[in-house]
Amino acid sequence: MPLLTRNRTVIDDRWALLPETAAIADVPVSTPAIVPLALWSAQHGALAARGDIGVWLKPADDPDALAGDVACLLLIAVDFPKFGDGRGYSTARLLREKYRYSGELRAIGEILRDQLYFLLQCGFDTFALQPGRNVAEALAAFDDFSDNYQATVAQPLPLFRRRLQAAAAEAPAPSEGSRR
Repeated sequence: MPLLTRNRTVIDDRWALLPETAAIADVPVSTPAIVPLALWSAQHGALAARGDIGVWLKPADDPDALAGDVACLLLIAVDFPKFGDGRGYSTARLLREKYRYSGELRAIGEILRDQLYFLLQCGFDTFALQPGRNVAEALAAFDDFSDNYQATVAQPLPLFRRRLQAAAAEAPAPSEGSRR
C-alpha cells in the first residue's frame, strides 16, 4: 500500500498493520508493526522493549492512554473507519498539541482526497491510501487551499496574527526626531 507523506513524496510502507483482533503471537519478529491500542495496553512491557512497534487508535480510543508513551513511539496511526467519522482529527490535535507527540502520525482507513489537506493541518504527516486510489489526485489535494484563517497544528498562528506581524515588519521605524 502506498503512503503519502507531508513532504509530498510517495513511499512504500515498511510497517505491518495488525488487525484489531491481533495477539502477541501475531506480531512479526523482524518487521516493524503497528498494533491496536488494546494489544499495546495488554502487552506493554514486551512490545515497548522492541522499539519498532507503533500503535493504532480506533475512533473511540482515548489518546490519553498513550500520554506516557509518546516519547518512545516512532509511529501512531489513527483509524478513520468511515468518511463521516471525524474524531480522528481531534485525536491528532491532542497528540500533537497536548501530548507533544513528534513522531510519525499516520491516518489510516477510509481516507479520501477531500480530507488530506485538513488531515495535514491537524498534524498528520503520513497518509495510507486505499488500494486503487489515484496517487496524483491525492497529491494535488495538498494544494486545494492556499492558506487557513484559523490556527492549525501545521500553522499555529491564525491569519490575522500573521498579517499583523507582516505589517509591523514592513512599517518604517520611528525616527529619533519624531518622538516627544
